[in-house]
Amino acid sequence: MAEMTAHAEATDWRAVDWRDHARWVRVDGRWANVVELGSGPPLLFVHGLSGCWQNWLLQLPAFAATHRVIAVDLPGFGASELPQRPISMSGYAAFLDALCSQLGVEGPVVAVGNSMGGLIAAELALALPQRVSRLVLVAAAGVSGEHARREPMLTAARVLGFVTAWGASRHEPFARRARLRRLVLQFAVHQPERLSAALAFELMAGSGRRGFIPALAALTNYSLRDRLPQLACPTLIVWGAADRTVPVRDADRFERLIPGARKVILPDTGHVPMLERPETFNALLKTFLRE
Repeated sequence: MAEMTAHAEATDWRAVDWRDHARWVRVDGRWANVVELGSGPPLLFVHGLSGCWQNWLLQLPAFAATHRVIAVDLPGFGASELPQRPISMSGYAAFLDALCSQLGVEGPVVAVGNSMGGLIAAELALALPQRVSRLVLVAAAGVSGEHARREPMLTAARVLGFVTAWGASRHEPFARRARLRRLVLQFAVHQPERLSAALAFELMAGSGRRGFIPALAALTNYSLRDRLPQLACPTLIVWGAADRTVPVRDADRFERLIPGARKVILPDTGHVPMLERPETFNALLKTFLRE
């Protein structure tokens, strides 16, 4: 319970001047908004549908002491431009590879992805196994998403994207109101009112962008299920038991299909465990990195 409150924002993200760590990187003829800090082995964070780099605010400062942490707004999300070509999951994986090269990261990275970002991170590991040394799938899409179009979730997701954009445009007071915070974040966060208003606002501010609908279409037409047994890197699966967006049974499927994968299910947690249970999530990730 305590983790989902302000929890003193345990990773002190509000103490960081993020302007010092943000920059524009030109990838495939388009500008991408990238945030990075720290030094050491590269740790790449990939947000999900309707997300932004701020989805990892509670991880970036926590790992910057030991790693070069990198988070990016995927093309069409946050502040990044739309890609030149139609959005696709394989295209996003190629973008991450090109971004790493542009940043001078030639060796493998530890890729951590949430929801759609988990699918993209897994796609990167499958397409370019030399690029990913370890993989962390956080409530990842990719094993049952092609059937989601028949579920009410997709309609709700479309509404969520537009409502989030509407709320973000009305400044931080929107995020301070618990009922409105629940309206916007209820499909992602199990108990949105327990997120701090400041953190909720950061999540809303990068959402509702032009890439949402085309990425949603690409996501629901893509499955990794048949290729997952080819994954050769160590893989950690983290899921919320109360996930309303991607069913927790998918965690079992990922664990069964990926050789040697290990899963952890967090109780009383929704679709974004890294935000709802930051201390637990960060401890799991630190242990996994040390193994």
